[in-house]
Amino acid sequence: MAGCVHSGKKDGKQEAKKGRYADLTDNQLLDTVQYQTFQYFWDGAEPNSGMARERIHMDNEYPQNDQNVVTLGGSGFGVMAILVGVDRGFITREEAFARYRKIVDFLAKADRFHGAWPHWLHGETGKVKPFSKKDDGGDLVETAFMIQGLLTVAQYFKHGDAAEQQLASDIQKLWEEVDWNWYTKGGENVLYWHWSPDYGWDMNFPVGGYNECLIMYVLAASSPTHPIQPAVYHEGWTCHRAIEKDTVYYGLHTVLNHYEHNNDPVGPLFWAHYSYLGLNPHGLSDEYADYWKLNRNHALINYRYALDNPKGYKGYGKDQWGLTSSYSMKGYAGHHPGEADLGVISPTAALSSFPYTPKESMQFLKYLYLKADSLVGEYGPYDAYSDTYHWYTPHYLAIDQGPIPVMIENYRTGLLWKLFMQNEDVQNGLKRLGFTVAPDSAKAED
Repeated sequence: MAGCVHSGKKDGKQEAKKGRYADLTDNQLLDTVQYQTFQYFWDGAEPNSGMARERIHMDNEYPQNDQNVVTLGGSGFGVMAILVGVDRGFITREEAFARYRKIVDFLAKADRFHGAWPHWLHGETGKVKPFSKKDDGGDLVETAFMIQGLLTVAQYFKHGDAAEQQLASDIQKLWEEVDWNWYTKGGENVLYWHWSPDYGWDMNFPVGGYNECLIMYVLAASSPTHPIQPAVYHEGWTCHRAIEKDTVYYGLHTVLNHYEHNNDPVGPLFWAHYSYLGLNPHGLSDEYADYWKLNRNHALINYRYALDNPKGYKGYGKDQWGLTSSYSMKGYAGHHPGEADLGVISPTAALSSFPYTPKESMQFLKYLYLKADSLVGEYGPYDAYSDTYHWYTPHYLAIDQGPIPVMIENYRTGLLWKLFMQNEDVQNGLKRLGFTVAPDSAKAED
């Protein structure tokens, strides 16, 4: 695509001094980061399944020998990123269809547990790769992220030729086979994250908000075959309305209670991304929250926190901001403002917030590509870094790369929001739960 910088450095002393991306316009920078992060899910995919690898380490260091383990949630983000690739001209519709056909066929044969996939699968076989000893069965949250992506894909292809319509039909079958109601553990008014054929409900993780899991409850209420009752949302997700506790932090309302069990003011910034890759927060509200205000404030709190920089970390400011769960010097960590701030910047945090903070996110994008392009590799910005601790590692995670091209596209054109919100099952589910949506959110395309 015109304006995209592909892998490889240009020659010349002047170019070396200016950097690889110095002459790009703002739109070309957006094209470039979208192209590179899309490639994680295209060229970087596990070949047998077509799914997203959980991690890609450019130094080829895999201590757990897990380079072919694929992730359900990250792949759900990835199938949406592939749609961005089609719309931006990175690949053809026909190429995308072939990849989707491979993914859907793989998922249909892969291990499932009452219709839900596990967190991880072996890409070569489709067999479960335990996330932990007892987390070896269905993962309803990861399944929700996958279904969000698949329904968006189905909407894109449902009016195509016979083969494309069959793909959409096969996705509908996968969607209808997820037994959301099973995960209420026999009729409790809350959804449980995990179920294992060997350990049953031993993980014992009832999902209450606010966090990244809103999309799970929306889809569970939207299911045409195994829906939950609205009380599961209104009692379980809201923790009997404890979710409504608002906090003012850096002069902004958090709108909802981000933490059920402690007093931290806001969670990792991915909470403003994962559920909203397809679920359009513009004009989205229910009796508990205005979800646009909630997410915009969450991003702006991160920005203001970086400007304040209460812990005095090197680099924090208007050009370097955004805390979310990512790699760190201490392994994977849930970075967020407050005690969990370890001095690690995760590029996905600011870049996936483009719809909420376009000016502030562009400042960060320009910093990465125009001043710190050593932090950018083949698949876009590396997962995380710390100037304070001189920690820079050429590692990627699917769940962090995936929201970047998708949320930037939603900022630019609203593509994924338009497709997902047109789904009739989703429209029905939102109504069942008492949501109000923007008037044009569910309109069909011309």
